Amino acid sequence: MFDKKEKTIAAEPGSAQNRINEGTKLKGDISSTGFFRIDGTVEGNVKTPSKVVLGKTGVIIGTLTCENADIEGKFEGNLQVSGTLSLRSTAVVEGDVIVGKLAVEPGATLNASCVMQDGKPNINAILSQPTAENSKGHPFDRQQRIKKTIVEPDLDD
Repeated sequence: MFDKKEKTIAAEPGSAQNRINEGTKLKGDISSTGFFRIDGTVEGNVKTPSKVVLGKTGVIIGTLTCENADIEGKFEGNLQVSGTLSLRSTAVVEGDVIVGKLAVEPGATLNASCVMQDGKPNINAILSQPTAENSKGHPFDRQQRIKKTIVEPDLDD
Protein backbone atom coordinates (compact mmCIF):
# COMPACT_ATOMS: atom_id res chain seq x y z
CA MET A 1 0.00 0.00 0.00
CA PHE A 2 2.74 2.45 0.92
CA ASP A 3 5.90 2.35 -1.12
CA LYS A 4 8.97 2.90 0.98
CA LYS A 5 11.67 4.57 -1.01
CA GLU A 6 15.19 4.09 0.16
CA LYS A 7 17.12 7.24 0.83
CA THR A 8 20.47 7.34 -0.87
CA ILE A 9 23.27 9.59 0.14
CA ALA A 10 24.71 11.25 -2.93
CA ALA A 11 28.45 11.71 -3.26
CA GLU A 12 27.89 14.96 -5.12
CA PRO A 13 29.39 18.16 -3.80
CA GLY A 14 27.12 19.91 -1.36
CA SER A 15 26.37 23.59 -1.10
CA ALA A 16 27.05 23.70 2.63
CA GLN A 17 30.05 25.74 3.74
CA ASN A 18 32.45 24.50 6.39
CA ARG A 19 34.65 27.09 8.06
CA ILE A 20 37.68 26.67 10.28
CA ASN A 21 38.41 30.12 11.65
CA GLU A 22 41.71 31.75 12.53
CA GLY A 23 42.94 30.63 15.94
CA THR A 24 41.43 27.14 15.55
CA LYS A 25 43.78 24.14 15.43
CA LEU A 26 42.53 20.70 14.41
CA LYS A 27 44.42 17.42 14.50
CA GLY A 28 42.89 14.54 12.58
CA ASP A 29 41.07 13.72 9.37
CA ILE A 30 38.22 15.81 7.97
CA SER A 31 35.78 14.64 5.32
CA SER A 32 32.79 16.54 3.95
CA THR A 33 30.72 16.89 0.81
CA GLY A 34 30.63 20.67 1.15
CA PHE A 35 32.84 23.65 0.49
CA PHE A 36 35.72 24.40 2.94
CA ARG A 37 37.17 27.73 4.04
CA ILE A 38 40.21 27.21 6.27
CA ASP A 39 41.78 30.16 8.09
CA GLY A 40 43.05 28.11 11.03
CA THR A 41 45.46 25.15 11.23
CA VAL A 42 44.67 21.57 10.20
CA GLU A 43 47.12 18.74 10.85
CA GLY A 44 45.76 15.71 9.05
CA ASN A 45 43.83 14.78 5.94
CA VAL A 46 41.13 16.95 4.35
CA LYS A 47 38.90 15.33 1.73
CA THR A 48 35.97 16.84 -0.16
CA PRO A 49 34.51 16.53 -3.67
CA SER A 50 34.03 20.29 -3.61
CA LYS A 51 36.24 23.41 -3.34
CA VAL A 52 38.72 24.28 -0.59
CA VAL A 53 39.89 27.82 0.12
CA LEU A 54 42.97 28.12 2.33
CA GLY A 55 43.06 31.71 3.60
CA LYS A 56 46.16 33.84 4.26
CA THR A 57 46.34 32.67 7.89
CA GLY A 58 45.38 29.09 7.01
CA VAL A 59 47.78 26.15 7.35
CA ILE A 60 47.30 22.54 6.26
CA ILE A 61 49.91 19.92 7.16
CA GLY A 62 48.91 16.58 5.65
CA THR A 63 46.89 15.53 2.63
CA LEU A 64 44.30 17.61 0.78
CA THR A 65 42.06 15.90 -1.77
CA CYS A 66 39.45 18.06 -3.51
CA GLU A 67 37.92 19.20 -6.79
CA ASN A 68 39.27 22.79 -6.80
CA ALA A 69 41.58 24.63 -4.41
CA ASP A 70 42.39 28.29 -3.88
CA ILE A 71 45.47 28.67 -1.68
CA GLU A 72 46.61 31.90 -0.03
CA GLY A 73 48.21 30.37 3.08
CA LYS A 74 50.67 27.56 3.80
CA PHE A 75 50.36 23.93 2.71
CA GLU A 76 52.75 21.06 3.48
CA GLY A 77 52.14 17.52 2.27
CA ASN A 78 50.29 15.77 -0.55
CA LEU A 79 47.91 17.89 -2.59
CA GLN A 80 45.51 16.19 -5.02
CA VAL A 81 43.26 18.57 -6.95
CA SER A 82 41.26 17.03 -9.80
CA GLY A 83 40.22 20.44 -11.16
CA THR A 84 42.03 23.76 -10.83
CA LEU A 85 44.62 24.69 -8.22
CA SER A 86 45.00 28.45 -7.84
CA LEU A 87 48.03 29.67 -5.92
CA ARG A 88 47.70 33.29 -4.80
CA SER A 89 50.71 35.57 -4.32
CA THR A 90 50.92 34.77 -0.57
CA ALA A 91 50.74 30.98 -1.02
CA VAL A 92 53.50 28.64 0.14
CA VAL A 93 53.18 25.02 -1.02
CA GLU A 94 55.67 22.28 -0.17
CA GLY A 95 55.37 18.57 -0.95
CA ASP A 96 53.80 16.59 -3.77
CA VAL A 97 51.13 18.07 -6.02
CA ILE A 98 48.82 16.36 -8.51
CA VAL A 99 46.52 18.73 -10.38
CA GLY A 100 44.29 18.99 -13.42
CA LYS A 101 45.04 22.68 -14.04
CA LEU A 102 47.43 25.06 -12.30
CA ALA A 103 47.21 28.85 -11.94
CA VAL A 104 50.08 30.61 -10.14
CA GLU A 105 50.19 34.31 -9.29
CA PRO A 106 53.57 36.08 -9.16
CA GLY A 107 54.99 35.86 -5.66
CA ALA A 108 53.61 32.41 -4.84
CA THR A 109 56.07 29.80 -3.60
CA LEU A 110 55.79 26.27 -5.02
CA ASN A 111 58.47 23.93 -3.68
CA ALA A 112 56.91 20.68 -4.80
CA SER A 113 56.98 17.94 -7.35
CA CYS A 114 54.04 18.70 -9.59
CA VAL A 115 52.18 16.32 -11.91
CA MET A 116 49.40 17.52 -14.16
CA GLN A 117 46.76 14.98 -15.08
CA ASP A 118 43.56 15.28 -17.05
CA GLY A 119 42.05 11.89 -16.36
CA LYS A 120 44.03 10.22 -19.16
CA PRO A 121 46.67 7.55 -18.51
CA ASN A 122 50.04 8.91 -17.45
CA ILE A 123 52.08 9.13 -20.67
CA ASN A 124 55.41 9.04 -18.79
CA ALA A 125 54.55 5.67 -17.28
CA ILE A 126 53.74 4.33 -20.73
CA LEU A 127 56.92 5.72 -22.30
CA SER A 128 59.17 4.43 -19.53
CA GLN A 129 58.09 0.83 -20.12
CA PRO A 130 60.69 -0.98 -22.23
CA THR A 131 59.33 -2.12 -25.55
CA ALA A 132 60.98 -3.18 -28.77
CA GLU A 133 60.20 0.18 -30.39
CA ASN A 134 61.32 2.31 -27.41
CA SER A 135 64.56 0.40 -26.90
CA LYS A 136 65.72 0.82 -30.53
CA GLY A 137 65.42 4.58 -30.43
CA HIS A 138 64.34 6.86 -33.20
CA PRO A 139 66.66 7.18 -36.24
CA PHE A 140 66.57 10.98 -35.96
CA ASP A 141 67.29 11.06 -32.22
CA ARG A 142 70.44 13.16 -31.76
CA GLN A 143 71.40 11.48 -28.46
CA GLN A 144 71.27 8.07 -30.10
CA ARG A 145 73.46 9.27 -33.01
CA ILE A 146 76.01 10.80 -30.64
CA LYS A 147 76.23 7.57 -28.64
CA LYS A 148 76.60 5.57 -31.85
CA THR A 149 79.49 7.72 -33.15
CA ILE A 150 81.28 7.50 -29.83
CA VAL A 151 80.96 3.70 -29.63
CA GLU A 152 81.70 2.98 -33.29
CA PRO A 153 85.16 4.22 -34.37
CA ASP A 154 85.69 5.67 -37.81
CA LEU A 155 86.61 2.80 -40.13
CA ASP A 156 87.88 4.97 -43.01
CA ASP A 157 91.49 5.04 -41.71
